[in-house]
Amino acid sequence: MNTTSDLLPLLTRIADALDRLAPPAVKPVDIAAADGFVWNAESASMDPVPAIARVDLRLLQGVKRQRDTLLDNTRRFAKGLPANNTLLWGARGMGKSSLVKAVHAAVNQEIPGSLALVEIHREDIASLPQLLKLLKQAGRRSIIFCDDLSFDIADNAYKSLKAVLEGGIEGRPDNVLFYATSNRRHLMARDMIENERSTAINPSEAVEEKVSLSDRFGLWLGFHACDQDTFFAMIEGYNEAFGLDVPVEQLHAEAVEWSVGRGSRSGRVAWQYIQDLAGRLGKSLD
Repeated sequence: MNTTSDLLPLLTRIADALDRLAPPAVKPVDIAAADGFVWNAESASMDPVPAIARVDLRLLQGVKRQRDTLLDNTRRFAKGLPANNTLLWGARGMGKSSLVKAVHAAVNQEIPGSLALVEIHREDIASLPQLLKLLKQAGRRSIIFCDDLSFDIADNAYKSLKAVLEGGIEGRPDNVLFYATSNRRHLMARDMIENERSTAINPSEAVEEKVSLSDRFGLWLGFHACDQDTFFAMIEGYNEAFGLDVPVEQLHAEAVEWSVGRGSRSGRVAWQYIQDLAGRLGKSLD
């Protein structure tokens, strides 16, 4: 016959196993500790980022309309006025994520300490409700930022995002906005949408359910491949801002050669060229 002492080790192991299966408790965070955080879904915590890696807003060329629109939306949010969740979509390397970080910094310079920027990784989207609960309790106005957001076939994480953006009973907390970047306008690959259309009993309804995710963003900002004049404007802006003092003719010739070698023109390619140029000149980009 088993005694209490015999059962105790077994009960302890069962309790430990249940603890491991249970989701981690949401830990309070010092939201004033930094202006930037990274959400750690595994530990249900926000890790402070002492210095956010960013480019100054004035250096972002070829995105004036997008810049002004996002800046205005973010400024309204910081002041406690209505603002929209925003999807920045389009060509690779054209400054989508750079714009989010630059606008956040610009608004915080205008209204010191007004906004926290909290990055969530695409694979942690299912944990958004936990993060929202934490931010609601913290009280500080915060922008949740997901870079390169997209979904593939058999990926149901988009349902969590839909509920958080607008469809849930609780809704989004008043002190939180969601900004996302994506190369895809509807956040899903074309073959994924076509697969839904071909296999569903009611094709139009199946596709509508997935495409409606992007409709939950009140603001869409499109980014398109830049032409040569815009590419030159980016290079010249960096050249002036960092005091590289390279003649325009030389700058243009080297920039064209660099872009041909990369097979594309974009803000990312322009920055990579400037890093190479500064290194050859022995100058810092601080």
